[in-house]
Amino acid sequence: MSGSWFPRRPIRRPRPPCVVFETCERRQVMSGTGLLPAYDLGTPVVADVWVDPVAGSDARGGGSRGEALRTLSEAWRRVPMGTELSTGVRINLVAGTYGESIVPNYWESRHGTQAAPVIIRAADGAGSARLPNMNVFDCRHLVLDGLDLTAGGGDVLHLERCTNVLVRDTTIRGTGDIAAYAAPQETFKANQCQHVYVERCDISGATDNAVDFVGVQYGHVVGCRIHRSNDWAMYVKGGSAYLTVTGNEFFDAGTGGFTAGQGTGFEFMVSPWLHYEAYDIVFTNNVIHDTAGAGMGVNGGYDILMAHNTLYRVGARSHVIEVVFGSRTCDGDQATCRGYLAQGGWGTTVVGGDEPIPNRNVFILNNVVLNPDGFASQWQQFTVARSRTPSAGSNIPDPARADDNVVIRGNVIWNGAADMPLGIESETLAADVLAYNSINTVRPRLVDPAGGDFRLDAAFLPPATVPMPTFGWSDAPARPAVPAGRTDTAVAYDFTGAARSGPQAAGAFASAGVAVVPPPLPQPPEAVSVQGVSLPAAGVRRAGDVLTFQIVMTAPVTVTGRPSLPLVIGTASRSAAFVGGSGSATLSFAYTVTRQDQDADGIALGTAVGVPAAAALRGPGAATVRVALPTVDASSIRIDTVPPRVLAVVVPAAGTYRAGDVLTFSIRFSESVTVTGTPYASLLVGRTPRRAAYVSGSGTDTLVFRYAIVPADRAPAGITVGRRLWLPAGGAIRDVAGNAALLSLAAPSTAGIRVRQAAAAPLRAVR
Repeated sequence: MSGSWFPRRPIRRPRPPCVVFETCERRQVMSGTGLLPAYDLGTPVVADVWVDPVAGSDARGGGSRGEALRTLSEAWRRVPMGTELSTGVRINLVAGTYGESIVPNYWESRHGTQAAPVIIRAADGAGSARLPNMNVFDCRHLVLDGLDLTAGGGDVLHLERCTNVLVRDTTIRGTGDIAAYAAPQETFKANQCQHVYVERCDISGATDNAVDFVGVQYGHVVGCRIHRSNDWAMYVKGGSAYLTVTGNEFFDAGTGGFTAGQGTGFEFMVSPWLHYEAYDIVFTNNVIHDTAGAGMGVNGGYDILMAHNTLYRVGARSHVIEVVFGSRTCDGDQATCRGYLAQGGWGTTVVGGDEPIPNRNVFILNNVVLNPDGFASQWQQFTVARSRTPSAGSNIPDPARADDNVVIRGNVIWNGAADMPLGIESETLAADVLAYNSINTVRPRLVDPAGGDFRLDAAFLPPATVPMPTFGWSDAPARPAVPAGRTDTAVAYDFTGAARSGPQAAGAFASAGVAVVPPPLPQPPEAVSVQGVSLPAAGVRRAGDVLTFQIVMTAPVTVTGRPSLPLVIGTASRSAAFVGGSGSATLSFAYTVTRQDQDADGIALGTAVGVPAAAALRGPGAATVRVALPTVDASSIRIDTVPPRVLAVVVPAAGTYRAGDVLTFSIRFSESVTVTGTPYASLLVGRTPRRAAYVSGSGTDTLVFRYAIVPADRAPAGITVGRRLWLPAGGAIRDVAGNAALLSLAAPSTAGIRVRQAAAAPLRAVR
């Protein structure tokens, strides 16, 4: 853990009650300075693995964005299982939606280290990688950074027997109607884990609890928004210990905001933390509002501090703060329950039994509770339970006390009428509470609580506060002995991360009379625009050729739907379709030339990328994407889909030709052509087929063919030229675009081209 910290701006939003999926769940943005605790990742050694759910392929190496895998399942498979890593793995998720089919069903047994963690991060900014629920077991040094986990069934994020887990800048959202119990039971649940750190997260949507820690030791929950649950917004129980919960906002919860402790099945606890529901929990600088039950409470805790919190509109069902018993039962595994009892743990082997877990050393100090006019707790200010008698053999002290060294001082409470009952059974504790708190005698003035600003008004002069206690551990249960936790509980900062110095006011914010200057409001992300256009190579293209264009953006862009790139070919409007690049800064578009296309002067591009109603382009952090195109000269890309054709055949002059004479034929095409191989023109000399072979003209529009007459040739009535040219195997006649020439010939007049041989000399008689 480091000594680095960060502040956060006050919240200024109205808080309408939410029933189903909330569009209002915008993650709080926090700056990187201040005093709120933050987990220090250090500078680990990691190998990068990239995943792109649209353009990736699991056949690739995955080492870069351009070589991204397609599925997160494959990326996770490549992390060695059950082996302590010497080199960490950072899985970079390109912006997009990762459906259940490409995500592991069970995230199991990846063992990172402090120097070599396993990191799963949204590569294009917090919230840009959207995943379903995650069920994680036996993982160590795991980091979830900037993810959006959204699910409608089961726990959205479930950790079991994990150590050193950091969840940062992540939305964990249960969808559905929580009032109808048609949503996840818990949004974020951690069972039997150690060193769990949750920072700057938005966690919501549960039929029971938004955050449920059972048997979690060491860690913190800092700077989060935790809300929309039927039961508690958050509790830590089952022997959870050494946790700091600070700088958070808890709201829209049923049973209550936050409690240290609650009730647990004995077998689900972890030795040696087998007595209290919670040990060494420091709950400070939090804002709790709009809860039907108590804003905060302790249910079976040891060394618990709840100090400098601000509560608003809490406790409508009954009371605003509670200190009551925790509960311990055995949920069926009687052998484990019996073993824990033998170790000295507090509990029972009776399935369905209920043993009271007491409180000891609970400090509720310097909090502000304001219930505005028209809103009050239904019955009383507090609930502090009277003593109970545990069952014989439970190992629980008899009598079990809920108020053993419970100190409630320095609080400013405005709730209901002046005669609202206190709700504390012990006369001694009740007298102390009345003497050392301001209950319905001083009305706190907050800046704008209805609008989300819960700071004390700078003009408000609150009563004096009390100093923080020192935790002692000498009175902790001896069998089994638990490790001693912190002793110093000083509150050195406030909700925003601002330092607390000098006389302090009650509540989550710095002392009255000193206006807290929040960090600057986060500016909207800079708009993404087109930086340049990469064109296909200059040249002449024919039908079937593919023109590929790349639009280079100033930042990575996530694409949904089918945007297009407008083109003008000749006088016709055409569109190049989007083919890839979502999540990167380079978007690719392609157009296949058709036979109807023709443009001798060169094509042109439109003025902007076409984005139909069903498509969208989003920059990092939902930045606006401007799609205007710069002026680009694409005239060097010409389109020629018309094949060359023969315009004329020039034949030899009419006359009589004999052996050794050469007949030359010139064939003129509609455009320049290139010749491959040795084409020929077919001739009929008399009744004998002959060939006039190609001799020259490639690269021009006129090809020359020749035939040399042999002694056997006779054509007294003229020769005949065939109706087409012929190509040898592999031969071709094409224009510069590659269009194959049409080889048909118009029949020329060749009747005057006659072939005769010289008459033989007469024989002489020899005498």
